[in-house]
Amino acid sequence: MTKAQNFPEFDFTNWIYLAVTPLFYIGARVFLKIIKKTKKADSFMVLFVFAFAIYIILSGMYSAFISTGDPRNSLTVYLIALIVISVMCVFEYDELILLLVLTEIFFTALMFYAHADATSMLYDQLISVVLLSGFYLISRYFFSFKASYYHQIIEIRSKNIEIEKAGEFKNQVLGMVAHDLRNPIGAVESIAMMMELDEIDADTQDNVNMIKESCAKARGILDDLLEAAKNENINVIETQKVELNHYLKTVIDSWKVQNRFNVVLKSAVSPINAQLNKEKFTRVMDNLISNALKFSKETDNVELHLAQQGNQVIIQVQDHGMGIPEEMLPHIFERFSKAGRSGLKGEKSTGLGLSIVKQIIESHKGTIGVNSAEGKGTTFTIQLPAVQ
Repeated sequence: MTKAQNFPEFDFTNWIYLAVTPLFYIGARVFLKIIKKTKKADSFMVLFVFAFAIYIILSGMYSAFISTGDPRNSLTVYLIALIVISVMCVFEYDELILLLVLTEIFFTALMFYAHADATSMLYDQLISVVLLSGFYLISRYFFSFKASYYHQIIEIRSKNIEIEKAGEFKNQVLGMVAHDLRNPIGAVESIAMMMELDEIDADTQDNVNMIKESCAKARGILDDLLEAAKNENINVIETQKVELNHYLKTVIDSWKVQNRFNVVLKSAVSPINAQLNKEKFTRVMDNLISNALKFSKETDNVELHLAQQGNQVIIQVQDHGMGIPEEMLPHIFERFSKAGRSGLKGEKSTGLGLSIVKQIIESHKGTIGVNSAEGKGTTFTIQLPAVQ
């Protein structure tokens, strides 16, 4: 632009840019809307991108020519145009070759337009070949990179669809299990209870008790499976303000009804409130207390500790039983965890209980952690937001 004799060319190209660039912008917006609706591209879109690439390259090329009349002295804009197109646009191999050929033809035509001598034309052609070779290599590199990324996206979407279908099938199976197995289990348990109404000897009573315990275990497994499916995609639940001292005493009383007298509450604060869904949180406490009793001797106490730290309610379930091996601790909250073990009396584990506990606590905007030492016991620590 420092040369006054080239001002008319600059003025002419600026008017072209002002007229043509909005057309490409509008066309791009229209095609993007079509893509969002149809999820497919057509030949017009390919031609549109190809035309845009030619437009940008020619703009840079012509600017390089008219700035000094010699492209060797001012190739910056031309080089930038090539780099932008090689990075932004994705071309198939045949399209890229055609673009290179057209670019070289236009470059040669501009040299004739500039009345370059034979020597200058030879040097300029060599420079153009170097630039176009770099353009080719960069374009192919980004093509392979974007193609690989695109295939990964397609594969991820396909896997997500398969996972969703598997999840739906799982929920259907669990629903069938709940419907088809609860009734037979309930019938067996009812018959066992009817047998107790008659006078039976000690051996028969032991068998009846074993039947009732087996039915209770089977119901527990069903409840775990259904709860795992139910809580899988639930992040928001309905809660109410609950005074925790009274609530935890109610939980302990329900265990005393089951002849479990060694569950005690040790509270350091009263009153203290939290937002709870009573039904779901009771399942949390029952699961943690059940685990504590399962791995403790009958003479050992299971302690519920209640405290407050700042804006957090702290609930701890502590036992003095066999503890958890250190290598199992990182896996105990996993679904179908391999950390599941049989209790001191041979009670079986589904590996689901603690994963359900973690889901429910997180839906209450809380956290759960564990500390344990083999032979000394285990402490589960729940933190929940306190409310006034």
